[in-house]
Amino acid sequence: MDDKDWLILKTISEEKNITKAAERLYMSQPALSYRLKNLETEFGAKIVLRNTTGIVFTHQGEHLLDYALSMLTQLSLAKERVQNMKNQVQGTLRLGTSAIFAHYQLPPILKGFLEHYPNVDISLKTGLSSQVNKMLQKEDVAVAILRGDYFWPEEKHLLLEEPICLVSPRAIPFSDLPHHPQISYGTDSSLRVMLEDWWRERFSCPPKTTMEVDSMDTCRQMVLHGLGWAILPLIGLKEHDSLYTQELCWRDGTSVLRRTWMLYRNSSLELSAVQAFTDYLKEYYEI
Repeated sequence: MDDKDWLILKTISEEKNITKAAERLYMSQPALSYRLKNLETEFGAKIVLRNTTGIVFTHQGEHLLDYALSMLTQLSLAKERVQNMKNQVQGTLRLGTSAIFAHYQLPPILKGFLEHYPNVDISLKTGLSSQVNKMLQKEDVAVAILRGDYFWPEEKHLLLEEPICLVSPRAIPFSDLPHHPQISYGTDSSLRVMLEDWWRERFSCPPKTTMEVDSMDTCRQMVLHGLGWAILPLIGLKEHDSLYTQELCWRDGTSVLRRTWMLYRNSSLELSAVQAFTDYLKEYYEI
């Protein structure tokens, strides 16, 4: 079993289909099936099964898949470290960021960084902050940019904090919110819990949620068209929006804030691409 086999198992787990996995790997379907059969012979166990929904891994197959994913990560780290033994900034920067940060903040950051360090390759993964946090824990990424407060025992830097705002087509007194339709959007659990705490401080009844959408941009568009009010972080509000906004405050008068953090392991700084990127981001946000 070698790195090609590890990649085959990883790709099959993602595609759940032999033919699609073969296409991604630029292999013929018979060649992939033959290699998979050889693996099953080598380990004396059935690795995958075919059912009506596609390919599923057996219990033994799941064990081999975990091993393959771990070995691919270790191989990637080894390649990065070997590349970084040279006296120049190069290699792969494995970066994970929240989808919101990636949409509103990341493009100019990466553009400027790559202008300074053109020999660095960017491997980017985005998602909810909770998902990116898990990527960091598993070392799938070397640097994580998360929104919300997460415990992390190693390097952690506050990049920015922004107010959370009530957004509506026209002014609505806070006391009237339960009587007007709310539009909510799918967000990270840390922000959802914060907003639930703020609501409970003010009201004894739940909000009148009439729409639940999948993204902040969709939510803002619904509010722009007069379909209800929403609570959004300032990062998602554009200057040209003709929306009425009020910053939220806790009962003690302090602002309700959304924080964005950069997290990474101390050992990752051995990689010149990570060292360069973390330094660049600190300078960018004047930390």
